[in-house]
Amino acid sequence: MSHISANELKTKGVAAIEAMLAEHSEAIVSVRGKDRFVVMGIAQYNYLRECELGAALAETRADVAAGRFVRESVEAHLARLENPT
Repeated sequence: MSHISANELKTKGVAAIEAMLAEHSEAIVSVRGKDRFVVMGIAQYNYLRECELGAALAETRADVAAGRFVRESVEAHLARLENPT
């Protein structure tokens, strides 16, 4: 990953991001010398979202397989949410 300063973004705009992403999959934007943001192309973002959703699905399947779930009505579920134990 490479860095782009906020000042570089101010002067070069999107061209600075495009140039960085031509060589790297992600770029860190630093503000006053501190890393603040990560910029990536939409394809990389979509890939990461798919990975995140895949991990959530795997975790859910493991919970179901281990019996870590509750079967209840909508009303009971809402009541449990309003009054957690």
